[in-house]
Amino acid sequence: MKKNVLVFGLISGAIISLMMVFSVLWCYKDPDFKGNMVLGYAGMLIAFSFIFVGVKNYRDKYNNGAITFGQAFKVGLLIALIASTAYVLVWLVDYYLFVPDFMDKYNAHMLKQAKEAGADAATLSKKMAEAESFKEMYKNPLFVILVTYAEVLPIGLVIALISALILKRKKGSNTATMITHS
Repeated sequence: MKKNVLVFGLISGAIISLMMVFSVLWCYKDPDFKGNMVLGYAGMLIAFSFIFVGVKNYRDKYNNGAITFGQAFKVGLLIALIASTAYVLVWLVDYYLFVPDFMDKYNAHMLKQAKEAGADAATLSKKMAEAESFKEMYKNPLFVILVTYAEVLPIGLVIALISALILKRKKGSNTATMITHS
């Protein structure tokens, strides 16, 4: 199980981490970049689809085609944890070494969007205070780690749960037809 979880967790983590790095680079290259949450979550779903593939691979290749819900969820959870940890580690390196001014740029972008949406002075003042508060909290590496895990791990948990529900199979209920040659 360890090898299966590690391989699929690292594949998923590499995909999600590369997408994050490219989106941050794109944001820095194009100051008018408008991040797309739908695109971000679609990328997470693509990366976390390897949870499904990893659970199915474990069930079919290592567990004789059978797996309980609990086993399937455990495999999916471990894959999600490895992928999320890779994402967090890549973000920490990216943030602290390459984009330490990210919060300044992010806050400026959020305030610009609020102005463009027609926010009044009171709303802008409140947004500025929230942005400064978040920037202050972001100075704590533990907070950065927790917030970064909170971005991706819940999606991985949902995919692990769905995968476990779909892929669970009792012993002897293999639906594949076996053909034997004499």
